[in-house]
Amino acid sequence: MRPFEPHPLLRNAHAMTIVAAFLRRRYPDLSPAEAREFEVAPGIRLLGLVHWQPARRERPALVLVHGLEGSSESGNMLGLAEKAFRAGFSVVRMNQRNCGASERLSPTLYNSGLSGDYRAVLNELVQQDGVPEIFFAGYSMGGNLVMKMAGELGADAPPEFRALAVVCPALDLSACSDALSESRNFIYQRHFVRNLQARTLRKARVFPGTIRVEGLARVRTVREFDDAIIAPQFGFRDAEDYYQRSSALRVIDRVRVPALILTAKDDPVVPYHTLDVPAIRENPNVTLEAPAHGGHCGFISRWNGPERFWGEARVLEFFRRHHQVAAGWLAG
Repeated sequence: MRPFEPHPLLRNAHAMTIVAAFLRRRYPDLSPAEAREFEVAPGIRLLGLVHWQPARRERPALVLVHGLEGSSESGNMLGLAEKAFRAGFSVVRMNQRNCGASERLSPTLYNSGLSGDYRAVLNELVQQDGVPEIFFAGYSMGGNLVMKMAGELGADAPPEFRALAVVCPALDLSACSDALSESRNFIYQRHFVRNLQARTLRKARVFPGTIRVEGLARVRTVREFDDAIIAPQFGFRDAEDYYQRSSALRVIDRVRVPALILTAKDDPVVPYHTLDVPAIRENPNVTLEAPAHGGHCGFISRWNGPERFWGEARVLEFFRRHHQVAAGWLAG
């Protein structure tokens, strides 16, 4: 596969980020999805959209986890899902707690440390569905969640868990929160804060008296939201305590499955220096790839065809390399 070269009109990191997030696409090769509720803790379920291949016990499955204020309908989720399904993978597009109109399934909000949710999804796919190989991919905040899961599992990861890939992952939550507060990123900060405020109010209406809304109207940054809403709900001292305890960098040295980190050196939200660290460089199971350009979860290339959305193609290439069971099923 060719190294990434950005589309000539999208060399600016912000242009790449915004176009990738809002570009309208079609996904003709993605089969209709089956709605599936995964119980991840007592009284807490996640909504997944599942695209099963025939003979699901003979095919690999890819689980996708979106980023902050995304959903199973995010463009990068659908794009990678279509590529993987066409290649022979079953695909599970997960919604984090309350996302994808799933507020009724959980009495809590979501946060960047709930890696146990995806450990429960992994276990259910192995034990209930008999899937022989399972791969995980996460974008941004979702990348932190699946990498944290892999680090916490360490050498105890089930053999069915073959590999993971994370795209522009927020593995150092504090540094990423600080980056969002830079003036150049005001458009992302405003977008996230408004959506988080609206989601919290919707949640409070579904579960009256269980969701804290005090101080919500005064929130102007993601860090302020985490201080006022997330930290007290989940038992953290404050936002910084939440960030330190929930960042996957704390456990990335324990990752024992093949892992790809795909990021861009010009990512405006995830500073590259947070990933160019010894804990990543010295873990032989983790591969860091960082083209100079690509924005935040962008990677729209100059080429037409399968490599136009280069990040999706690169993730799928990585998973193909680590696919072992029934290799004849996977399309080229």
